[in-house]
Amino acid sequence: MPRFPVSIVTLAVAAAVGCTAVQGLAWLPPWKLSAVTGLLALAVAMRANSAWIRLPAVLLMFGAWSAIHGALAMDARWATSRDGEDVVVTGHVVDLPRRIGADTSFVFAPDKSEGADAPRGRVRLTWYRAAAPPKTCERWRLTVRLRRPRGTLNPGGGDTERGALQRRIVATGYVRAGPGNTRLSLPACIDGWRDHIGEAIDARVGVRDARIVKALAIGDTRGLDAADWDIARATGVSHLIAISGFHIGVAAGGGVLWARLLYACLPWLALTLPRQMAQAAAGLFVAGAYGVLAGLGLPTIRSLLMIAIVVLAGLVRRRAGGTSLLALALLAVLIVDPLAVLAPGFWLSFGGVGFLMLCAAPRATGWRGWLGALLRAQAAMSIALLPMSLWLFGSASLVGFAANLIAAPLVSFIVVPLVLCGCVVLAWPSFSGVLLSPATWLLSWLWRLLATMADWPGARVSVAESGLLPLALATCGAAWLFAPRGLPLRSYGALLFLPLALPPRDLPTQGAFRAWVLDVGQGLAVLVRTRSHTLVYDAGPAYAGGQDAGVGVVLPSVSALGIGPVDTLVVSHGDSDHAGGAASIVERYPRATRLSGEPWRLRFQATRCAPGTTWSWDGVTFRFIDVPARMIGKTSGNDRSCVLAVEGSSGRLLLTGDLGNQAERLMTAASLASPLPTVTTIAHHGSRHSSDTVWLRAVRPTLAVASAGWRNRFGHPHPSIVDRHADMGIEVYVTNRSGAVRIDFPANAPPYVEREWRRPIHRYWHE
Repeated sequence: MPRFPVSIVTLAVAAAVGCTAVQGLAWLPPWKLSAVTGLLALAVAMRANSAWIRLPAVLLMFGAWSAIHGALAMDARWATSRDGEDVVVTGHVVDLPRRIGADTSFVFAPDKSEGADAPRGRVRLTWYRAAAPPKTCERWRLTVRLRRPRGTLNPGGGDTERGALQRRIVATGYVRAGPGNTRLSLPACIDGWRDHIGEAIDARVGVRDARIVKALAIGDTRGLDAADWDIARATGVSHLIAISGFHIGVAAGGGVLWARLLYACLPWLALTLPRQMAQAAAGLFVAGAYGVLAGLGLPTIRSLLMIAIVVLAGLVRRRAGGTSLLALALLAVLIVDPLAVLAPGFWLSFGGVGFLMLCAAPRATGWRGWLGALLRAQAAMSIALLPMSLWLFGSASLVGFAANLIAAPLVSFIVVPLVLCGCVVLAWPSFSGVLLSPATWLLSWLWRLLATMADWPGARVSVAESGLLPLALATCGAAWLFAPRGLPLRSYGALLFLPLALPPRDLPTQGAFRAWVLDVGQGLAVLVRTRSHTLVYDAGPAYAGGQDAGVGVVLPSVSALGIGPVDTLVVSHGDSDHAGGAASIVERYPRATRLSGEPWRLRFQATRCAPGTTWSWDGVTFRFIDVPARMIGKTSGNDRSCVLAVEGSSGRLLLTGDLGNQAERLMTAASLASPLPTVTTIAHHGSRHSSDTVWLRAVRPTLAVASAGWRNRFGHPHPSIVDRHADMGIEVYVTNRSGAVRIDFPANAPPYVEREWRRPIHRYWHE
């Protein structure tokens, strides 16, 4: 059997594979069983002489270590049986609270001395209309209502439950109003210093202009709104705002420079401590201080670990290569937190630096060589991270290369040093203003330029989800393209991008169509796809803080499914839970036809969906069903909902918005009846004031889907409505239990549910 060396790099790769493989399990073994397995694997790894035994043992050991952390984190979660229970907790505020209008969102860490009834870990809370919102580090006694972490599940969407697991959030909830909510004390802590620095920056340069300065100085992104993040993603500069590892290196370089200047002024210090050791210690100290004030994100921790290893290697007169540094940092992160692999930042940080090291060219000489190396490095990073960005976020930017050529040097070499030096002298307003004002001006100018570049073609590229293999092939292709000279046929690496860029498309045939009832919580959003056209019916709710389901759920789903662009947008009526995300869809697809039952309540121009309006796409007919005119004068907008029938060759989909039973009773049976097997959305999320028995007998659905939030305060869908459907033999799906639901309407077969995104469970953190 061939032999190969077991290096620190191969061990780190095996550890990462082990931790990642566990995250693909639908369930985890008991943590005690994983502990025994890990100990046995550790014993084998320490005694084995063959790499073919040692590496699998390391993989199994880290897999067991990750399973232990995952099982314990899941066991610590708030019990589902206690959802909605009020408890009194005492603890302190963690990180920086976020103010959203009159509400405050924050992470709260209960004291470990709390009783068994208290949550066993951090909880994310919202305090609605708080008169005196909690501040960073403050200790409080609060009455809170908690529930187990749960989010929506959709194609291409984020995973709230995975994020809660990675951050060790065991419950979410809100503060109950009452006299028992008491501020106990305000101890000093690092997050408090961060908050004070942020307030001082606001006072120097103004709150609006300080939003990006604070992000670079202390990792405080609370001032960035949805438009700012959209610009950052569209131009590929999010890593600069989030304090990249390179910024930590700049801070370390500043510490080295400070030590060198000190020794130049006081040369006798070399008799006490060698200059090289002092420089290394100063660099590590400054980088560490900056990292702590920045919030210790994953890129920051990775950079600090690499700097610390370099310093320690220098102290013991050893040399540490770049790949060894990265591997040691990777092992350290996985030992401390094996669930870090759940965070996108883990892969972008370690993957980006690892790729840069793999494809590094020989050291350049002269300004032309330096410029060429810079261009090559930026091109390599832009192309290498493109597949990973598509996999993690569903979209990527082709203008990131040009944007980063300007933004990266400007921010890293000019703005960051000015900001850090300005923060050091914040106690002297005149000095800090001299440093922070030009940094703010440069960032404002840069942001206006990036906003322009965000509208360039290719700023938001998306492809349909195509699996892990195309991602791996594209990443290998990027490594092949930028491999060192001597590797033959490097340009052929571009061919490995084809499976990712051109995924196989399973399109409906003529007369067939598909529908996705998305999981948007307490709201409604439905995608309908014929062979060559896409319709969106409703766009989900708007959320606090300027976010909405349109940008958070609908658009990522359209991208992940590869069914863009949107040709027609139908907003059933003007209520926020149906129209809240519509403006985001119009902004992304301004040429889409817009129809609504209440166009005057929308933030954009739309045409009223007139009864009888009909059109056809690819053998599929779309028709608005008449709601009697005498209902239009009603004050309730629910009864103005557009009722849309989508009829293919062998099945019909009826989209009902928030239609109430009074309007249902006035609709004619002839307009509702169809010889085709019918699937319907349950009107008004399953309210007991909808889905009248007479209406159901006229429609005769075989399958119905209710779009409702998990444990919503309205009790939707009402049990009586579910029972009414069941008594009539109608199969009911609810998005809060199924996640998004895909329904296929073949051309020559009755409609059927092809997939539910939450069932069966594919990941152990889903429930």
